[in-house]
Amino acid sequence: MAFIDWVLHPTELWAAFWFFMRHAPPDEKTVKLQVSGDMKRCYDFLEMTSRSFAAVIQELNPKLRDGICLFYLVLRGLDTIEDDMTIPGARKRHLLETFHEIIYQKGWTFKESGPDEKDALLLVEFDTVINEFLRLPTEFQDVIADITRRMGAGMAKYTRARVESLEDYNEYCHYAAGLVGHGLSRLFAVSGLEDKSVGEQLELANSMGLFLQKTNITRDINEDVLDGRCFWPKAVWSKYADSEEHLIDRENREKGMEALNEMCTNVLQHIPDVLDYLNQIQEPSVFRFCAIPQVMAIATIVLCYDNSRVLDGNVKIRKGEALKLISQATTLDSVKRTFYRYIEQLERKNTPDNPMHDKVAKIIHRTKKDIAGTLKGGAPVDFTKEYLLLVLFFFTVSAFFYSYLTEKNSF
Repeated sequence: MAFIDWVLHPTELWAAFWFFMRHAPPDEKTVKLQVSGDMKRCYDFLEMTSRSFAAVIQELNPKLRDGICLFYLVLRGLDTIEDDMTIPGARKRHLLETFHEIIYQKGWTFKESGPDEKDALLLVEFDTVINEFLRLPTEFQDVIADITRRMGAGMAKYTRARVESLEDYNEYCHYAAGLVGHGLSRLFAVSGLEDKSVGEQLELANSMGLFLQKTNITRDINEDVLDGRCFWPKAVWSKYADSEEHLIDRENREKGMEALNEMCTNVLQHIPDVLDYLNQIQEPSVFRFCAIPQVMAIATIVLCYDNSRVLDGNVKIRKGEALKLISQATTLDSVKRTFYRYIEQLERKNTPDNPMHDKVAKIIHRTKKDIAGTLKGGAPVDFTKEYLLLVLFFFTVSAFFYSYLTEKNSF
């Protein structure tokens, strides 16, 4: 199967080759970063908790790299507590609401995680993160603590509240990811690598986070429902199913698909803000850091649209496709071309019999128009059909000659 994927997508093979040529193994990376002691351990935790984020964080400008690493680990610690269903409700809410104070307490660790919590070790050794956090410039600490306070309060609220309305959904995603966009934007600004306005236009930063979070929530519906939780707003799924479990039931597949497509459409509305945000980023490593998750998200949500496999299990883009996206997320022009290419894929999937067709068609039209007018050299041309025909021709000719030689040798 992997071989067929490479044959059908040869540019992904090329991207994979260059990616592995350019990126060192984790141990070599920390040596190249010239870190030691507690900070080296923090980068080890970064690799343990998220290989994808680790790669882009470690390529950031040195003025930001350690600060962003620690910001991520603080929020990962907070999220680990929020996700742990073995922690009693009152205890969990207290931890979430005071975590912004905990990060100033030298020596604090947490050993109450459940046996299945994969990131428990981070909390067991959290004093390491605190030591390095306290070495950051005060303006970095202030941003991280403020975002931690606000996110912890939001998480505490949703340990008791459910996502009922679309307003709840936007608020939950703001707490989970929009605030991350706020914090990153403010860190970019205080580092001096980006203009102060980047840290002030927080609506755009919020949309960046919502685009990622909503994509993940939409994709993970099967896994979440089987785990006994659901982040799709009741205002959406209740139109198509009697319960959250009924939503992914194969006997309710037609309605489940309609719910899925409505959720995908909700994600797509954030595209203009995503591109506007990226347009204001100037420093190359910051741009790549921001752009890579966004191109992954557009590829993922287009894959999810009208895809029944989402309701049956976890759906992911191909590894080679992901590496190609990483390699292309270097400039605003290349990112816009990537978005344009996936919007064209979405256009082919958006059939007239789909109840979301008209809404999605409007998003497609606006996005293509906005992008095409700003691209150098005009809108990109898709040669996928021509390439597939060429591959088909090659295999047909090869099969013919193989059959001919086999018959000839049999006489």
